[in-house]
Formats: sequence, structure tokens, C-alpha cells
Amino acid sequence: MKTISTCVHDIIKHQPFLDDALARNIINFSSLAADLQPQVEKEMRKPVKQGSIIMALRRYHPKRSKFTSKNFRELGDMIVRSGITEYTYLNSQNIIARKAELLHAIKYQTGIFLNYSSNFQESNFLVSTSLQPMIEKIFKEEQLVSISEELSSITIALPEKNTKTVGLYFYIFKLLAYEGIPVYEIISTSNYFTLFLEKEYVNQAFLLMNEIKTS
Repeated sequence: MKTISTCVHDIIKHQPFLDDALARNIINFSSLAADLQPQVEKEMRKPVKQGSIIMALRRYHPKRSKFTSKNFRELGDMIVRSGITEYTYLNSQNIIARKAELLHAIKYQTGIFLNYSSNFQESNFLVSTSLQPMIEKIFKEEQLVSISEELSSITIALPEKNTKTVGLYFYIFKLLAYEGIPVYEIISTSNYFTLFLEKEYVNQAFLLMNEIKTS
């Protein structure tokens, strides 16, 4: 049988920003209880007193993120790149051959950006805008799903053992979300993390992360 405490704890666990704020002891329990009351009553299917919700909040023990602003200073250099276009195509029997043709065509070009990823349904290309004519020529027989122009990217060098660091990506996304900065696309490798943003947000995002990193 679901209890009020179980209900409250489940709600909080699915709201990481709220969980983080509780871990930092910066939320008034009475105000939070009043805010959660309608949702708790809906899930419990009966009236619930705010006092019961407050007691459930007091019993909740949030896990603090192990990644903090201090850890953020350990991130490496940040590189900003502009002039990126994203193409998304439906997968076909020829899509891999087209990709190989593209790689062969640019093998002697330097200073360009190209990233390829795919799933069971679609193939995605993030490329320097200068490659647009080539992409559109090579893939002209493929079914284009979408194209997004004038994107920019921020590439961040990750610290050693980043794959063992709990909360690294959450901290980055939390900073961006608090400032109302939408993330268009993400690429992560073993040592680098790249955010793709619409160009109007890239300066704001860079200044924000650089400010935290150097503070």
C-alpha cells in the first residue's frame, strides 16, 4: 500500500532540481508542502494534510551530487565553434555508402567539422556550413528529415576519470536550465563533451560556464 511518505519521496526523486535544493537545505518545508499537496492528494486519491507532507519531507534524505562548483574548475579548455549545420536523413540501404563517399571527398580538407551518428531509424550529420553543397549533392537521393542551420558549439575537455564522476552532466545542464538556455544537441566522448546551441545562446552559455570555472 502506498503511503504519504512514499508518494512524496517518489515525486521529489523525479524532480532533480528540487532534490538538489533539499540537499542544500534551502527550501522551506511549509511552502513546499503546500505546493506538493495537490499532486500528493491526486496520487493518494484522498485529502492529505500539509502537516503529513511536512513530516514526509523531514524523513527524506536526498543524496548530494558529488560534483560541485569546485569540481567544475577541473574541467579543461573550452572551445567555441560557429557555422555548423545539422542534417538528419532517414536510414536507407545506401546511407552508409553515402557516408563513405562524404568522408572520401573531405579526407584532404583541414579545419572542418564533421560528426556522424545514427540510430535504427535516422542518420545525423553535424558539419561545417561550408560542406552544405557537398552534403546536399551526395545525399540528394536520400530522404531529408530536417535541416538546422547557424548552430554553434562549445567543446569542453573533461577531467580524468570523468566516467566515474557522479553528477557531472547534471551540474552542467542545471546551470544552463537555470539561465533558460536550451541545448540543441549533445556529443560526448571519453575526454570531451560538446554542446550544440542555437547561435543566439552560445555567448551566454560560454560566459556562464567560464565564470563558474574561473570563480
